Amino acid sequence: MMRTILAAMAIGFAAPALAAGDTATPPAQKWSFNGPFGTYDRAELQRGYQVYKEVCAACHAMKYVAFRNLRDVGFSEAEVKALAATFEVNDGPNDQGEMFKRPGLPSDKFPSPFPNEKAARASNGGAYPLDLSLIAKARAHGPDYIRALLTGYKDAPAGFTLGEGLNYNEYFAGHQIAMPQPLNADQVTYADGTKASVEQMAHDVSSFLMWAAEPKLEDRKRMGFKVMIFLVVLTGLFFAAKKRIWAKLH
Repeated sequence: MMRTILAAMAIGFAAPALAAGDTATPPAQKWSFNGPFGTYDRAELQRGYQVYKEVCAACHAMKYVAFRNLRDVGFSEAEVKALAATFEVNDGPNDQGEMFKRPGLPSDKFPSPFPNEKAARASNGGAYPLDLSLIAKARAHGPDYIRALLTGYKDAPAGFTLGEGLNYNEYFAGHQIAMPQPLNADQVTYADGTKASVEQMAHDVSSFLMWAAEPKLEDRKRMGFKVMIFLVVLTGLFFAAKKRIWAKLH
């Protein structure tokens, strides 16, 4: 089973010689959601969800995100129901007092692919695959870091001692990461026909994870814009009132 982003991080942080001082800063990317008027690109988010589903979901849950939230990504109600049903979730107990599995419903959260922590560690070389819900906000440089990590695999430079079973990554602390490169060209077939290069998939899934971590970003920006307009108008009214009051005193 493919190890995805955070399982690798957990293993990598446990490896020796993880000096972060020489770790490269992730290059800043052009994201549609950057800036005061930025918004999420729905097509990009849907492609990112596909990468998450086909690559990351084998190890990582998003326990703070419900399937119904995918409506904000641009999926219809029928599509959300179909997407949820492709997952199995634990439910119960039934009349016999037993837990059981059933297809997911829009109201369910993204489930963990493992029944418990020990099973997760056993399937990931001892590392516990963390939840991806908030990873884009929990890591410095957010989506820039995720994209850089996914595209930062290289051959170790001359003189660099790479630990057994580890891989060289330009943007990972200490440059040694246990996860083999998770993305390969044409690994997924995008529904919209976009060519699935490593860079494209890394960009799309990073954008999707940013949305998962901050789904209300657009609402927050709209509210901030309204507040700024209100403050400008209020400042003008105060200034006009001040001039009128002082004009009478003089």
